[in-house]
Amino acid sequence: MIRRFAHPYAKAIMEVAGSSEQATTIRGDLTRFEAARKQSRELQEMYANPAIEPEAKRKVTRAIATRLSLSDMSVRVLDVLIGNGRINELESVIEALAEMVRQATGTVAARVRSAHPLEAREVEALRRALERKAGKKVELEVTTDPALIGGFVARIGSEVYDASVVGKISKFRESLD
Repeated sequence: MIRRFAHPYAKAIMEVAGSSEQATTIRGDLTRFEAARKQSRELQEMYANPAIEPEAKRKVTRAIATRLSLSDMSVRVLDVLIGNGRINELESVIEALAEMVRQATGTVAARVRSAHPLEAREVEALRRALERKAGKKVELEVTTDPALIGGFVARIGSEVYDASVVGKISKFRESLD
């Protein structure tokens, strides 16, 4: 869920980035930083602790940014979020930025659950099929869900394309009633 406060940050990133491509690069950097922050209980506690000065948080952030090879622009975004007490809400900012980039590039998000991990060629074939259905470029987020038994379920906005074994069984059951 994108929180209301995240939109102004995402808009500022888009404006400063100057292009959708640069904004996408910043989004990637921020996503890698957020993954590192989420993996460490100590980092989560440090960023959540109001008793720790923002400058100490910035110093730790810069050390992490160096290890992750983040761009200077991404580090400045993190500095602003720390200064405004929003670093723990980075995920919402990333989501808002992703949505703005998609709007700027005429792309839609598709969330796909697959019964098994997909190979690169399968992901690409699925992307092309969903792009034909949507009539737009598609940004895929693929997760694995063994409960589907086989196939996949794709969601683009409110549209759901269910090509799973479980879905077919459910449709068959409904036809028997």
